Amino acid sequence: MAKKIMIVDDEESLVELVKALMEQENYEVIPAMSGKECLEKLKTVKPDLILLDMMMPGMSGREVCESIRKDPETKDLKIAFLTVAKFSEAGKDVLEKMDVLDYITKPFDNQDLVKRVKKALE
Repeated sequence: MAKKIMIVDDEESLVELVKALMEQENYEVIPAMSGKECLEKLKTVKPDLILLDMMMPGMSGREVCESIRKDPETKDLKIAFLTVAKFSEAGKDVLEKMDVLDYITKPFDNQDLVKRVKKALE
């Protein structure tokens, strides 16, 4: 059965690009255009990995991550941030506390993204 990846980003073009890359690798992709949509979909779908944008209108990636971690149903889901933000060392500690596997900086190299997603899903 194909592994499921949820992509949460308010940029449609980015969601489309990542979706195409992941489908080439035979992953099933669940797009969500906002944090709210992500949390809504998590009520019915349990992805193997969530690629979560940090900077989104309405609800930030960090808030989405905190909500996921608070819910006993979703607290163990794998999350990687997909972001334009560069993290400082202090920022990386916060990611560890939030139990985030990886953060991938945009713009990313397509092959690098695929490699990191595979690693996160091991």
